[in-house]
Amino acid sequence: QEYLEFREERSRMLLSRRNQLLLEFSFWNEPLPRQGPNIYELRTYKLKPGTMIEWGNNWARAIKYRQENQEAVGGFFSQIGELYVVHHLWAYRDLQSRAETRNAAWSKRGWDENVYYTMPLIRTMESRIMIPLKISPLQ
Repeated sequence: QEYLEFREERSRMLLSRRNQLLLEFSFWNEPLPRQGPNIYELRTYKLKPGTMIEWGNNWARAIKYRQENQEAVGGFFSQIGELYVVHHLWAYRDLQSRAETRNAAWSKRGWDENVYYTMPLIRTMESRIMIPLKISPLQ
């Protein structure tokens, strides 16, 4: 009964909800607990239909350009829900280290090629900065 009351109350507060079942890219590191403090960036790319294999092939080569500082946490793609959606999760000490790390990628030979080949595959992209809760294994 208490749960049913909670569901009823929650439904009055909920404006929208969407669910996805995600799979991990095989070339990406498995997300592991990490020491903090860190902030996290969740980058979401909605790809053009039919481009997931091309995206994955490019990122399988490009991920090496973003591994030096252990900022790559996880890479996932949608299997159920809205399709052709990719999520990349990155860890940084702070916004300054995020800017430095992202800028440093451009000095690595091959990074610009990855951007050149993957940008035309994207319909929309979004970036969110997140701060982990104390109970999160990703600090």
